[in-house]
Amino acid sequence: MTRGRLRVYLGAAPGVGKTFAMLGEGRRACERGRDVVVGFVETHGRARTADLLDGMEVIPRKTLVYRGATFTELDVDAVIERAPKVALIDELAHTNVPGSRNTKRWQDIDEILDAGIDVISTVNIQHLESVNDVVEQITGIPQRETVPDEVVRRADQVELVDMSPEALRRRMAHGNIYMPEKVDAALANYFRVGNLTALRELALLWVAGKVDEQLDRYRADHGIEGTWEARERVVVALTGGPEGDTLVRRAARIAARSKGADLLAVHVTHADGLSGGDPANLAHQRALVESMGGTYHQVVGDDIPRALLDFARGVNATQLVLGASRRGRFAQVFSRGVGVETTALSGSIDVHMITHEEAKRGRRRSQHSRAALTRKRRSIGWAMALLGMPALTAGLIPFRDDLSLPSEILFFLLMTVGVALVGGMWPAITAAVGGSLLLNWYFTPPVGEFTIADPENLFALIVFVVVAAAVSTIVDIAARRTREAASAGADAEVLSTLAGHVLRGDAAVPSLLARMRETFGLTSVTLLERIGPPGPDDRSQPESWRILATAGGTPCTSPSQADTDVIVDDDLVLAASGRLLDAEDRRVLEAFAAEAAVALRQERLREEASRAKPLAEADAMRTALLAAVSHDLRTPLASAKAAVESLRSTEIDWSDEDRAELLATADESLVRLDRLVANLLDMSRLQAGVLGVSLEPVALEDIVPRAVDDLGPLRDRVDGDISIELPEIVGDPTLLERVLVNLMTNAVRYSPPGEKVLITASWHGDQVEIRVMDRGPGIPPSDHERIFLPFQRLGDRDNHSGVGLGLALSRGLTEAMGGTLVPEETPGGGLTMILSMPISSRAAVR
Repeated sequence: MTRGRLRVYLGAAPGVGKTFAMLGEGRRACERGRDVVVGFVETHGRARTADLLDGMEVIPRKTLVYRGATFTELDVDAVIERAPKVALIDELAHTNVPGSRNTKRWQDIDEILDAGIDVISTVNIQHLESVNDVVEQITGIPQRETVPDEVVRRADQVELVDMSPEALRRRMAHGNIYMPEKVDAALANYFRVGNLTALRELALLWVAGKVDEQLDRYRADHGIEGTWEARERVVVALTGGPEGDTLVRRAARIAARSKGADLLAVHVTHADGLSGGDPANLAHQRALVESMGGTYHQVVGDDIPRALLDFARGVNATQLVLGASRRGRFAQVFSRGVGVETTALSGSIDVHMITHEEAKRGRRRSQHSRAALTRKRRSIGWAMALLGMPALTAGLIPFRDDLSLPSEILFFLLMTVGVALVGGMWPAITAAVGGSLLLNWYFTPPVGEFTIADPENLFALIVFVVVAAAVSTIVDIAARRTREAASAGADAEVLSTLAGHVLRGDAAVPSLLARMRETFGLTSVTLLERIGPPGPDDRSQPESWRILATAGGTPCTSPSQADTDVIVDDDLVLAASGRLLDAEDRRVLEAFAAEAAVALRQERLREEASRAKPLAEADAMRTALLAAVSHDLRTPLASAKAAVESLRSTEIDWSDEDRAELLATADESLVRLDRLVANLLDMSRLQAGVLGVSLEPVALEDIVPRAVDDLGPLRDRVDGDISIELPEIVGDPTLLERVLVNLMTNAVRYSPPGEKVLITASWHGDQVEIRVMDRGPGIPPSDHERIFLPFQRLGDRDNHSGVGLGLALSRGLTEAMGGTLVPEETPGGGLTMILSMPISSRAAVR
């Protein structure tokens, strides 16, 4: 059986019209003659959405009972048995009621798809698993119902239902999304313009990513290697040379000309890993690319033009930025160069050749290209070339009549190879040239003249010189490669050690400096920052520097005091003292100087974030306070005001019973208002650290009954079991009573009708534990700590449950008295709050 097709309408926020679009598509499919049923749709009381259901076949829902409450869910079996062509099933991320066949609705939809039925569904961006944490950071509201991204990515069609934040807020204000009493709180919290804009961008980016995946998959399935310019992608090739900054900035300007263009930087490393750009330059250029919103990549390849083009085609790039060749004109005669070769092979990719100051200056000699052999070996090689060849000549002259010229040439060739093995290329070439002259003078007829009578002898001498030069060159290259490999291995080991030290959790900048000092045997390593340049009126004054971090002995206070200084950027310099570093060591030092700068920037960002965090928390607290209190202060105030105005009215003659009821309403509202204001004031005192606490021995059998009495009409919903044998505890009687009232009120609020809240107490060691147990829906262990955050009302279905300060204030008051307050699951379902308080010293003595 062919699997059904899944179509998903994706929205940035509730109310953008996903369900409306789904039902509209269903009605259009019906008009086209397709068999369409409604498997599950939530109208949320929206009249226009409900109107679309008229005339459509709706599959009855399955009824489930959980903890005494009745719920309805999608009836998977009924949909499969009905076997329509298309099923409309809302809320892809929905979590089914316990007892259902599947935990999640998307699993139900999978079964329906397997039955060959097409499904149209809906989901909001905040329910996707990959962005769930980002949404929580943006809105401050976690989403407990999520769906794996892969489920949505596997959909045959994903259509974005888009709406501007302003239009969505207008819909909200007109009552088209939530009930009127919820509008104010929603607009002040989740539906703020900033939140909606960020959610909309997340949805657009996620859909764009899926479109990219679909395009890549289509091109791969159809073997399309050419570039499709569906989206501008600019690739800049970096060699690690000083011109890299110019190329990156130019490429960024090219990318900026196209809205939404991507910037990618790529560096091609040779397969042998021995040659490449300056690591310090590459590190700096990588940071520059990332600061401009681009990405940095590194690929391996010996054929640089083909490696660049393979990468560009792999990312579907449209433009490639290269720097003009640094080679001189003479070198370009023998090779076209990377730029010309890349342009010739680029095909549909536009290639930009960017001029720069380093163009045609010639390649700077690599630090690794210095002499491959030691000075001692080169000296021995020169001695063999200058003294060994005459000695060999003197040794062969007595046998000149017995040996043929080819045999004599072989002896000289053997000597030349020996010189190459010992002394390298230049002594060997000198030996080859000198040997050819000695052969010509002493062994080639006519002897004693620099003339050659037999052309065959001339050919033999020429071959001798060529072979000797070739052998000496190969030997020199082999020795150079061996030295480079050893140096690269040593560098890699140093880099690995240093990087591993940082990854193990040590402070980044001090760790880097300390390891650099140990590795290179330095006295001290210091990271300096320029405080400011000399003033314009007195440039004779030296620059001033500040020590950011140092390792080792006496630090350098300025770059001029250092034996080796590395300029990291315009304001940072790494100063090392103890010895002068050679070129190879300096390259490694430059690389880690760049890493130290990155680590410093990260530390500063963390410091700024830590300084901003209290401000952000305070701002979030103020925002949440205003949003929550805006309703909860008005409600009791309005009730009390209405009752008092009614009593003052002379137009109505109130009966004694009505008057008593109005007074009771006003009294209850004012008590509620007083409690709310008291909670807010106490919470602010707690956060400011100025809450007054008076600790004294307290008997629970006195405190608990008073707390139950304070519940008023709710007291009948509480059942207590406090033993008089319990020892006295240390606490503030007033604060302890308030904690218990808050805990019991919260437990009653979430308990099913008819269920009583149980409060018990027990003695364990030097602690007395007071347990407040309810039989409500409970809270997942992952959310146990979140319930103590201010203005959190997990699981509330309305805005009439208070501002969410009860548990936060209760924990704060408990900890102020030296106790603890933790939640745990009630056996059989529900939540138990455990209040632990220390026993008094006189109770412990007894």
